Amino acid sequence: MNDNFEKAGELKNLLNQREEENFCSLACFSNTAQRRYKEKFTEKEYRQAFSADSDRILNSLAFTRYIDKTQVFSLINNDHLTHRVIHVQLVSRIGRTIGRYLGLNEDLIEAASLGHDIGHPPFGHDGERFLSKLTHEQGAGYFHHNFQSIQFLDKIEKKGKGLNLSLQTMDAIICHNGEAHVKKLVPQKNRSFAEFHLMMETIKKETVCNEIPMTMEGCVVRMADTISYIGRDLEDAIRLGLVQRQAIPDVCKQMLGQTNGTIVFNLVTDLISNSLGQPFIGFSKEISSALKQLKAFNYRHIYKNPVIKKHLSSIEDIFNFLFEKYLTALEKGNEESIIFSDFLNGMSPLYKENHSNPEIVRDYISGMTDSYFIRQAPNHLKPDSIENV
Repeated sequence: MNDNFEKAGELKNLLNQREEENFCSLACFSNTAQRRYKEKFTEKEYRQAFSADSDRILNSLAFTRYIDKTQVFSLINNDHLTHRVIHVQLVSRIGRTIGRYLGLNEDLIEAASLGHDIGHPPFGHDGERFLSKLTHEQGAGYFHHNFQSIQFLDKIEKKGKGLNLSLQTMDAIICHNGEAHVKKLVPQKNRSFAEFHLMMETIKKETVCNEIPMTMEGCVVRMADTISYIGRDLEDAIRLGLVQRQAIPDVCKQMLGQTNGTIVFNLVTDLISNSLGQPFIGFSKEISSALKQLKAFNYRHIYKNPVIKKHLSSIEDIFNFLFEKYLTALEKGNEESIIFSDFLNGMSPLYKENHSNPEIVRDYISGMTDSYFIRQAPNHLKPDSIENV
């Protein structure tokens, strides 16, 4: 056994040496990873720190629930629409491609990509908005899915023990806001755990969070998030007949293309070209402007399209109903409620001590898949699937 440990340690040392030889000086090296708690045998295992983070996220219960989480389109009977589980894989693939050309740490990019949307509640950004209203009213702060991703990975997984992920991975996850448009990102280096916790508390008080990652890899993940959804959402909308390809703004077609594959290729190529050898991750002025216009187009014709929002009043009613139901059960100590049997059963006492009743309800509801969420609703609130849009 000891011989195996020594060989594993030697293998990891070899990988660390390869990083020194191949990474650029601005990369986040695996041997600089910081964990809150020191772990037994860490120095004698073959995995580097960020690789281990990826494995932990992949094997988490929260990652499994990605399979039934809305990306943009929900309750539509079409098997070819993008779900959250596809989106995070696209972010990982695009991010690692960018990282490889820039000499950055692909393991860190992968870990953050896979974990960045774990905190999304049922029904995507609409669900996020409904839940945020409820948590704010109950004194639990505003709800942000990036904050909630850390909440699951760090405070809820393993029955409240958390996964003890590295600071760099968690920082990249919480700072991944791909919805906000930026031309370039300059990492805010050397953030400590104390500063990270302060940032977490600040985010709960803000209606919009736009923090900058501490690593180049985190900046890549944030840009890859945008690149992965902008053309993919467009293709889904075209597939559903909500948008016509010829309606894409001319400047976007000229600068980015009019298919997802071309859009991704042009954005990635431009990002690599403009970031190579630079202390930032960023697009050229022309590409950034075209991307901003495409975001505005998507927002107007897809994300705010009333055709796909027809069920939202029912979904909001369910959020309101379930939040009140579970909060009442906690306040009355009704242990027959499903929030006790399905969520709090076996949970670490430390979790219960450190979370208010509204925060516990927030954690339970936000972890639900779309279908589980609907199953908890009374029949008169359950929406029908949309056969045609």
